[in-house]
Amino acid sequence: MRDFHFPGRSPVLATNGMCATSHPLGAKTAIDILECGGNAMDAAIAGALVLGICEPQMTGIGGDCFVLWQQGEADVQALNGSGRAPAALDAADLRNAGETTVPIQSAHSVTIPGAIDAFCYLSETVGKLGLDALLAPAISAAENGVPVAPRAAFDWERDATVLQGRARDYYLLDGQIPQVGQLFRAPGQADVLRRVAKNGRDAFYTGEIAEDMINTLTALGGRHTVEDFANAACTHTTPISGGYKDTDVVEHPPNGHGATALLMLNILAQFDIANMDPFGTLRTHLEAEAAKLAYDARNRFLADADYTTRLDHMLSMDTAKALAALIDPGKAMADATQISGNTHKDTIYITTVDRDGMSVSLIYSIFNGFGSGIASDKFGILLQNRGSGFTLEEGHPNELKSGKRPMHTIIPGMLRKKGKIIMPFGVMGGAYQPNGHARLASNIVDFGMDPQTAIDAPRAFSDRGDMKVEKGYTDTVRQELADMGHTVSIPETPIGGAQAILIRDDGVLEGASDPRKDGCALGY
Repeated sequence: MRDFHFPGRSPVLATNGMCATSHPLGAKTAIDILECGGNAMDAAIAGALVLGICEPQMTGIGGDCFVLWQQGEADVQALNGSGRAPAALDAADLRNAGETTVPIQSAHSVTIPGAIDAFCYLSETVGKLGLDALLAPAISAAENGVPVAPRAAFDWERDATVLQGRARDYYLLDGQIPQVGQLFRAPGQADVLRRVAKNGRDAFYTGEIAEDMINTLTALGGRHTVEDFANAACTHTTPISGGYKDTDVVEHPPNGHGATALLMLNILAQFDIANMDPFGTLRTHLEAEAAKLAYDARNRFLADADYTTRLDHMLSMDTAKALAALIDPGKAMADATQISGNTHKDTIYITTVDRDGMSVSLIYSIFNGFGSGIASDKFGILLQNRGSGFTLEEGHPNELKSGKRPMHTIIPGMLRKKGKIIMPFGVMGGAYQPNGHARLASNIVDFGMDPQTAIDAPRAFSDRGDMKVEKGYTDTVRQELADMGHTVSIPETPIGGAQAILIRDDGVLEGASDPRKDGCALGY
């Protein structure tokens, strides 16, 4: 239990249903859907779509999603809602043009948005209320506007420089960055969602809406075609998992990088983390070293599922033991991570649990802040730049190729104990996400923290040679890390964000949401 003398958040407790996410209006939407008889999938979809209006720098209908869900005695299911590169685009084209990476704010960085196809499919096959009911709250938010929240305003100011062309008209207010409390409206998106509510996914991927996106992109040199959009389709996948002591961590398989989190946990399992100071120097150092090694493996092996051939190697405990043997408990290694492409990403996460025990873990993103910075001319659909997650290195598993999915940073997660899902969770923060999954699981398993305490706890992340250490650590820890050879900094923004719902043995739901974001957990 937290010390009530100090600022903090109490867990949110309820019995009928719960949502935890990064904006209160998204959480309220999800609860409204549950109270109207929707299930956890309905609630997650409706809430996520509202978040695209509340946090447009993070996510939107021009982006991708990944989803895990589970109900009753059934196995965890997974859906890949990520899009593909245009069929006419190849890494060789960009290499021949003198590029060494996919230009991060260019039409070439825009992969086909996959989220709408996934949401429509899940609404029809898993949900209960129907697509029109799930889109109605987002249509209202887009039409009537939502007040800009404090963290959203902070990110807006930081990221708005990437907005180009018509995107500046749609995502600035009279040419100015929105301030806290100002209303942001997206009437073009309201129109798009009305058409999807009436005619389903084809309204988005064919006809006038798709042509608006295609024409905008081709005017900027993109190779996108009508066929690319018409052929967009989500994919059922099989979750991957790994044990950390008495708890399994369930992740989405590639092209997401959940395997990185599992490898990192396997490396950490070689050390007696539970007997260390949770916020001390040694644990922080070992976590950083494990991240360097796990991310290096990610950068070499992970890609589109059809191109990932070394997944078993990444998940092998023998691999983890060999990597753990490379770690010096008293000295930082040279940074092993060589990121292919760009690594700063923005994301929203939403988790829901309903009264019948269905749990959903859904993550939804446009990649960088404001994605590609390109919005479609007519409807103002902000387009993701997931294509910048490809590498241009010839022969690499993650090399940009026709119709291929890029390696993704966004990963939904779940904790499972004795065959039962006990906590859907997610950690935002781009490249930090696998590190965040490992840290959250360790906070709970090694140190017995409740979900809110585990989320509140200070974070550190060794990111391309920069050891980012949040203000929640002591100066002594920062100095000792520097003495070990880490290049230590205090990050300008806090590291990531997280949400979780613990499904307790007594049936009570315990929601937790990160104070680093605007959001909350709500239940009823």
